[in-house]
Amino acid sequence: MPPVRVAVLAFDGISLFHLSVPGIVFGVEPPPPGLPTYEVRYCAPTPGRVRCAQGVEIAVPGGLEAMAGADIVVVPSWNHPDIAAPVALTDALRQAHARGAHVVGLCLGAFVLGDAGLLDGRRATTHWACRDLFAQRFPGTAFHPDVLYVDDGQVLTSAGTVAAIDCCLHIVRLRHGADVANRVARLLVTPPHRQGGQAQYIEQPVPALPSEKRLPGVLQWARAHLSEPLSLDTLAEVARMSRRTFTRRFREATGTTVNQWLVAERIGKAQQLLETTDLTIERVAADVGFGTALSLRHHFARLVHTSPSSYRRAFREGGQGGTETMQTRMARG
Repeated sequence: MPPVRVAVLAFDGISLFHLSVPGIVFGVEPPPPGLPTYEVRYCAPTPGRVRCAQGVEIAVPGGLEAMAGADIVVVPSWNHPDIAAPVALTDALRQAHARGAHVVGLCLGAFVLGDAGLLDGRRATTHWACRDLFAQRFPGTAFHPDVLYVDDGQVLTSAGTVAAIDCCLHIVRLRHGADVANRVARLLVTPPHRQGGQAQYIEQPVPALPSEKRLPGVLQWARAHLSEPLSLDTLAEVARMSRRTFTRRFREATGTTVNQWLVAERIGKAQQLLETTDLTIERVAADVGFGTALSLRHHFARLVHTSPSSYRRAFREGGQGGTETMQTRMARG
């Protein structure tokens, strides 16, 4: 099976963190079962030595021609969001998109995708600190300023730093399923999946209170009891907090509400069961806490944009490790 080819843009002044995220996620070692080989190559508008923001210099031997054969092209950041990206770069991105590659703008890399015209009429996001500039520069984009990442089919964008990991894990999930993505996340010691619609953490410092230490345990407990009729009051009782305090602490820690978080966790678990078992849709619905197949189908269609049966069929027909994405197979019907 040929490797999945990933081209990652490097440039003078790039953050080492942003530059390393695609390689860390796609090239995780040791690769979990079901994850094919990812060949991550770095390229630059001008090949040679690139000086990172932290003062480290790295050698980037490849030019933008590396994008020509890539299955995934990643712009991990950008230093000059107020200035249009070079024409050679935007041309290379348009060409990659035209031949079917996934094009990904992490953090301020979304500005480069916007300069290439790839966000016109599409949904997109970027780092919250530059949201006003983004809205001003790309008025034709359906801008979602407060979310972690946006998947608009062939084009994906994310907020900054850790949201870039979430976005790359989402791509692994699209291509190889929830079980493989969760295994990658465990190797990286990062949360297995956060829905892109969760809020960015905008000036919301979490108080260092003793009660905070109980919240991660509550989330773990809830994941182990998804089949039960969980409620806000139930989780607050497990956390030994008042309903009001727990609600506030929960939003600070997760960026979402208890109900939204539970739905997302149940959908994630349902995806895993659909991929790895032959359980009936009714049984899956019961095991993840939706109660009825109708309820599962409703939430599945809203978040995954397909039916549970179509999702399972697409995963089984495409196999694990193919270069065609789950999303593409489901769109085919």
